[in-house]
Amino acid sequence: MTDEDDYVLHTQLGRTGLRVSRLVLGTVNFGGRVEEPEAHRLMDHALAEGINFVDTANIYGWRVYKGHTEEVIGRWLAGRSSRRDEVVVATKVGDPMGDGLNAHGLSVRNIVASCEASLRRLGTDWIDLYQMHHIDRSVGWDEVWQAMDLLVAQGKVRYVGSSNFAGWDIASAQEAARRRHALGLVSEQCVYNLVTRHAELEVIPAAQAYGLGVLVWSPLHGGLLSGVLRKLRENSAVKSAQGRAAEALDRYRDTIEAYEKLCADHGLDPAEAGLAWTLSRPGVTAAVIGPRTERHVDGALAALRSPLPEPFVAGLEELFPPVGRGGPAPDAWLS
Repeated sequence: MTDEDDYVLHTQLGRTGLRVSRLVLGTVNFGGRVEEPEAHRLMDHALAEGINFVDTANIYGWRVYKGHTEEVIGRWLAGRSSRRDEVVVATKVGDPMGDGLNAHGLSVRNIVASCEASLRRLGTDWIDLYQMHHIDRSVGWDEVWQAMDLLVAQGKVRYVGSSNFAGWDIASAQEAARRRHALGLVSEQCVYNLVTRHAELEVIPAAQAYGLGVLVWSPLHGGLLSGVLRKLRENSAVKSAQGRAAEALDRYRDTIEAYEKLCADHGLDPAEAGLAWTLSRPGVTAAVIGPRTERHVDGALAALRSPLPEPFVAGLEELFPPVGRGGPAPDAWLS
């Protein structure tokens, strides 16, 4: 790997000094869609290509059982203990892990207990980025930061991030952290792609204002932007034939047909083009990819290294216009 490749592939996470890859290996498919041997090969391949950022959640693996994915990653780390320092491991807390009254949310009790459980499953002494999976407005920020400050002080967590927060949630969290003289959030993981551009209104501007890195999940809208119509014709659709992509296809079929034609006219692969657009957007630090094969990883790397031609980007803006007048709120709403 050349110095130029390294420059393109890595960046700092928000206002921190932590260096991360601009592609994040998402693991939501590990367990049920990607079996453990292939998951380990995918992580080996990604790390060999310079992707040092692995993202999971305590709930992932639910197709087998909750926590399964962290265990898969833990066994991979155990076989490569000498490389633990090379990998940035991110996981999440907040979703229900059991039926107990206190087995979910962002109470001190659940945050601390969930962290301990994630550490055991991951087989590591620390979590690089501990993310709140969803906002929990039943818990005050002083309680949340008490738990996070404790875990950071104990060396069990290096940085704290959020996921699926509103812009005002980011602001309230950061102001509470400032009152405690704490670093607070360093990243927000949000859904953002050509089809779903609402993050441009407040989430990304709030993250930029507070120095948070922005990690994008579902950059291809669950496969809707990956060439779904061609795959359906070829009977090769897997993820894009179900879930979010399948639900949205009827609504956006004409637009997706035009999108795939636009890609074909410019000689571009739809999946690579959609990912490249997301990675090129202001404020975006990295995109979380959910590959099932090494070829998917290689395609994501190609998207990162291939800038899109301006006429093609102009065509995308016509097909997938921003919300309102575009840009951040409230100007986007003004007529």
